[in-house]
Amino acid sequence: MVKVTFLGHACFMVQTDSHKVLIDPFLTGNPQATLKAEEVEADAILITHGHDDHIGDALAISKRTGAMIVANFEISSYLGRKEAKTHPLHIGGSREFDFGKVKLTPAFHGSSRIEDDAFVYLGMPAGVLLTMGGKTIYHAGDTGLFGDMKLLGEMNEIDVALLPIGDNFTMGVADAVKAVEFLNPKYVVPMHYNTWEIINANPQEFVDLLKESPAQAVALKPNESLSL
Repeated sequence: MVKVTFLGHACFMVQTDSHKVLIDPFLTGNPQATLKAEEVEADAILITHGHDDHIGDALAISKRTGAMIVANFEISSYLGRKEAKTHPLHIGGSREFDFGKVKLTPAFHGSSRIEDDAFVYLGMPAGVLLTMGGKTIYHAGDTGLFGDMKLLGEMNEIDVALLPIGDNFTMGVADAVKAVEFLNPKYVVPMHYNTWEIINANPQEFVDLLKESPAQAVALKPNESLSL
């Protein structure tokens, strides 16, 4: 069994009986989070892009647990210089690890953070295809709708798609519904909404619009899980 747990905003824990993989671990300062960063254990950490609400607590969790951070080359290099254990990937590239397979996919967004009042460029944003325990999880990262999502659906049997619906910085509800059509997952979970007023959205509207879809839409509350 593979369990996918929503930890708030765009942060998820994916776990099997033997491994725990954390995605976009924004916990400290996350008004949705019910867990503290120091309470979370992980074997690996995946990061979709360089914004603070996605890199989040990755460095601290990695140093405490020894978890390897998997991200694009720029983020891996940036966090590696801060003494984290990292592995670099880039868009279209994949790698087998002891916990499963990770492939970075395109995402249309930005990727940077501010240090000393200056922007630090952190490479291209990405989505993630994570295969663990025979299941494939697609975390779209922060992205707008794009046509090549259809290719991702054609080339991969996606068990659950984790899609932003908060609009303003990412897809809104209507575009996310179209993304589900392209991706053809078995399940879909909305994310990246209602953390702040600027990305307020109604997850029930998203679920209702997918009632006739082959995909089963599930709006998880923080710390709720979906078992695959």
